Amino acid sequence: MKDNEEFNDDSNNNKDKLVEHYDSILRESSLLTTVAGILFGFLLNISVNPTTEFGEGNKVLLLVALFTITVATLLFSMPVIYHHFQYPYRKFEKFQLRSHRFIVFGIIPFFVTLYICLSLAILILLRSSFFEFFGNIYGFSFIFASIPFIILIILYMNRK
Repeated sequence: MKDNEEFNDDSNNNKDKLVEHYDSILRESSLLTTVAGILFGFLLNISVNPTTEFGEGNKVLLLVALFTITVATLLFSMPVIYHHFQYPYRKFEKFQLRSHRFIVFGIIPFFVTLYICLSLAILILLRSSFFEFFGNIYGFSFIFASIPFIILIILYMNRK
């Protein structure tokens, strides 16, 4: 009888760990969806009510940013949607792999959105006679906006 109790305790312990793993994946997905959703709201508000300083090129960049953050938000929310469609699961590894893919594929448009938004902010806020000296303000804003991403790549490559 004692052997059966130990088996049940191990089974319950494994089940608790499995639920904890599901929960951590779903919490991570929910956090990324929330951040992307907030950014989507700001971009939607700006695109519906653009300032007079926005030219046609800026509006196109804003629409591209709105499109990419929409894709990122949908990809970040896919693990939660997948969880509801596929529950109960037969294999945790399959759920984990698919959730990981959704999140990794969502990071790409999320970073594109951040890059475009930073470029637009630099373009709008730093437009002055000082930057007319450099000539192409668009080129300057896109190069300057890449600095945080270059730092991120360097830090990622030098991790231990």
